[in-house]
Amino acid sequence: MTPPRRKRRRPQQEPPPTPRPAAGADGGEQGRSKNPERLYVITGAADGGRAELDLVTLIVARSDPPPSVPPEQATLLRLCTAPLSVAELSAYLSLPFSAMTVLITELITDGLVQARAPIARQARPDRSLLEAVMHGLQKL
Repeated sequence: MTPPRRKRRRPQQEPPPTPRPAAGADGGEQGRSKNPERLYVITGAADGGRAELDLVTLIVARSDPPPSVPPEQATLLRLCTAPLSVAELSAYLSLPFSAMTVLITELITDGLVQARAPIARQARPDRSLLEAVMHGLQKL
């Protein structure tokens, strides 16, 4: 029995790049890149300390976003109606962990969110204890 023959793939030619419109040609956001703005623009000029946050720290909003907060913080408050970890918030907003800690610290100091430790699973009871209880019930 002979193995099947494979056809050799030929490299495909890439289409020529399409020219980009000028940044101010239509006055819209066409020429704007999809890259995020500089992080210091999003986080503000935060020189103060940061809250002790972990990737698994749960963040819960205490109220709806007031009109005075920046758009990133307003989005963060809308997401946090149910407890979400800092890692999840970082993924949803496409921001690095360092920028998230600055945003969340500002919200904590303003009293708009609450940070709490993740809910730990309860430890399983010892197997020997369960067996002793089972044998005790069987003797009844």
